[in-house]
Amino acid sequence: MERPIFYSSAYGIDNSGTRLVTQQLQELIDETAKVSGKLILETGKYLTASLFLKSNMEFHFEEGAVLLATTDESQYPILPTRVAGVEMDWYPGVLNCNGQSHVTVSGNGSINGQGEYWWNKYWGEDQKGGMRKEYDAKGLRWACDYDCMRVRNVVVMDSREVLLRDFTSNQSGFWNVHICYSSHVHVDGIQIMASGKESPSTDGIDIDSCDHVLVENCVTFCHDDSICIKSGRDADGLRVNRPCHDIEVRNCRILAGFGVTIGSEVSGGVYNITLKNLDYEGTDCGFRIKSSLARRGYIRDVLVDGLKMHNVKYPFHMNLNWNPAYSYCELPKDYQGEVADAWKKLLEQIPDSVPLTEVSDIRIQNVTVWNDDNYKGISRAFHLEGFPTQPINRIHFENMELQCKEFGVLDYVKDISMAQVSVSVSESHNAQNDEYDNR
Repeated sequence: MERPIFYSSAYGIDNSGTRLVTQQLQELIDETAKVSGKLILETGKYLTASLFLKSNMEFHFEEGAVLLATTDESQYPILPTRVAGVEMDWYPGVLNCNGQSHVTVSGNGSINGQGEYWWNKYWGEDQKGGMRKEYDAKGLRWACDYDCMRVRNVVVMDSREVLLRDFTSNQSGFWNVHICYSSHVHVDGIQIMASGKESPSTDGIDIDSCDHVLVENCVTFCHDDSICIKSGRDADGLRVNRPCHDIEVRNCRILAGFGVTIGSEVSGGVYNITLKNLDYEGTDCGFRIKSSLARRGYIRDVLVDGLKMHNVKYPFHMNLNWNPAYSYCELPKDYQGEVADAWKKLLEQIPDSVPLTEVSDIRIQNVTVWNDDNYKGISRAFHLEGFPTQPINRIHFENMELQCKEFGVLDYVKDISMAQVSVSVSESHNAQNDEYDNR
């Protein structure tokens, strides 16, 4: 049975990108959902704040159709959500699917978050100002990412049976696509485009305390983790206690960005993960794991199979004591200001009886790594650092050919094994390349 079709032009919705049309678009979404219909957003630009999809509908972008996020912050509601592993009230996304089921977003259009406005809010036009400069000066680096509210392009929250297909996410203010507390979600053929080093925290696709999620045929170009698997941060993540499991990422192209990552928010646990047939070009990391002393949680039963990495700085980067300035939350001794509710969650201490992050049972196979002859960047085959009292445990590498400048670091790793692994190293260890840990 074909869905009833609703065309945006039939409702007189302005498509010049100069007039705010949030209310008109939301009314059209509501009408479409009442009859399980298909909304076709026709070619043009639609200036909007947050839109909320409903169950049993399809939102389809005609080629050339653009949802253009307004930079008028007064137009965005503040709602309960999860931000970087912590539940709090924050801006929702531009396009949201919250508490719904059987929803499709499709088509060759795009969502443009007008990221430059949000990025400048965070750290200024020169990447040395904004809220980040103010918070760093006060010893509050750990709070800045939460207090500097920025809009995500797509948020799927507490939903199931959701399909995201073919559209492009451009210039997101914060994470591009955030899938949280959801199950049976399929992401197929979308593109993530966030330009330049001035775009902080523009993760590509974040899968957060979800189960049965498939990501395939996607392309990512961003300035943070390309595709990331998470499950909550510190005490709040332990309280929610919702693991991320049965996740598969396959047949994707990973361009600029920090790679396919598990962490750092893993307090709820991560297991049964498959990463398969991924092509990397000029990426910072290939397969990455990150955590910290405060995270706890676990990562286990991970299969990484069929990676091709060209001009990648760190093909395998695992650091369980990542970015202390961000990961460890402590009020300065002379702090006299208000302590927000979100800060209280970040500051809550975890009992010493809760184990540090346990990373175990990882299998990595069928990998090729190479650089151009004139490649000038970092090239370190392995950077693996566990905890002295909690090593990375049972990691197996098989059928790999790595041509890199450095072999790298293997610290606090137990039961590492290799079979049919060839590593060619052209230079000596460069300690300066250890500093990537803080990114």
